[in-house]
Amino acid sequence: MFDVVIVGAGFAGSVLARQLASVAGKKVLLVERRRHIAGNCHDAVDGHGVLVHTYGPHLFHTSNREVFEYLSSFTEWHEYQHRVLAVVDGRKVPLPFNLTSLEMLFPGGMARTLEKKLVERFGFGVKVPIMELIRTDDAELKMLADYIYEKIFVHYTVKQWGVTPEDISPEVMERVPVFISRDDRYFQDTYQAVPRHGYTRLFEKMLDHPGIHLLLNTDYRVIVQPNLERRTMSLFGQPFKGELIFTGMIDEFFDYSLGRLPYRTLDFVFETFEQEFFQEVATVNYPNEYDFTRITEFKHIHARQLPKTTVLREFPRDYRGFDQEGGTPSYPIFQEANTALYERYRNMAEKFPALTLVGRLAEYRYYDMDDIVARALEVFERKFA
Repeated sequence: MFDVVIVGAGFAGSVLARQLASVAGKKVLLVERRRHIAGNCHDAVDGHGVLVHTYGPHLFHTSNREVFEYLSSFTEWHEYQHRVLAVVDGRKVPLPFNLTSLEMLFPGGMARTLEKKLVERFGFGVKVPIMELIRTDDAELKMLADYIYEKIFVHYTVKQWGVTPEDISPEVMERVPVFISRDDRYFQDTYQAVPRHGYTRLFEKMLDHPGIHLLLNTDYRVIVQPNLERRTMSLFGQPFKGELIFTGMIDEFFDYSLGRLPYRTLDFVFETFEQEFFQEVATVNYPNEYDFTRITEFKHIHARQLPKTTVLREFPRDYRGFDQEGGTPSYPIFQEANTALYERYRNMAEKFPALTLVGRLAEYRYYDMDDIVARALEVFERKFA
């Protein structure tokens, strides 16, 4: 009955389901373990009328026009420029760390000297990775880099990843910028917006096609049985000659035969206050204080005239399994041993011709939302179009 089975109804699986059904004319079975579509982008209106993001804030931003226009066929947009503050030495300063942050935390004369050196060395309006700044040969810039590293990144990294920055892949820290500008927006992409009626509504429209059959609250292992030795599959107990697109944990697919890949997850604590707003901007980071990493207030993202406001605190921890403590694997942990283990699993997957791996968990890498949409479109064009 089906040409393709897709495991996972997040962006990777849903985009591919839509393209396969609407462009390639395939009959698609989309299987999702959770009780809802949209993956970690799922959102819903809470009991107080606030549109909240179930798995933490998701802010869409991209400079990829093709991706933006593709998603625009499933949603209207609410333009939104995300701003983040970080509590440093008792003051809330903009993130990424920029010239305004510098002025707020350093005495006037010193701040002006450091600003001049930054502009002369790197230019104005550029983002400099923190590790590049740390490696500078200028003593004062090195002092600034060490201060930013200690006050903003070290302790936040330990909370977020469970390891020190020295124990994680350099590519993670290379993504952390110092912005030589007074632009206090968290992103500078061409398109910055959130779906006007929420991400879940966007996914509903994307999956609204007669060629897509959706199974929620279903473990794929109940209906799909791959025979890894024979490189064959069965579906509902019958031989299946179609394609399998997998967006879940690659180590789970292979029954952890080579060992488990580690992931981080988040515990979410929502709280509603009887006041119009709780904080100045949507997200405030707490790099040094408390066990949580940040507080997000959703009325800044989805503006609504309401007497109450809902906030979310995020508590990172190790992921220990879907059936044990809840949570969902959110972030691969980028360490050399983990990458090597993933490559061994990927080599196993390449010997299974009907299997396609797409997504953060299946490919054990970090994707922003626009990146995974682009990746799914690219996989479709390359393999299925």
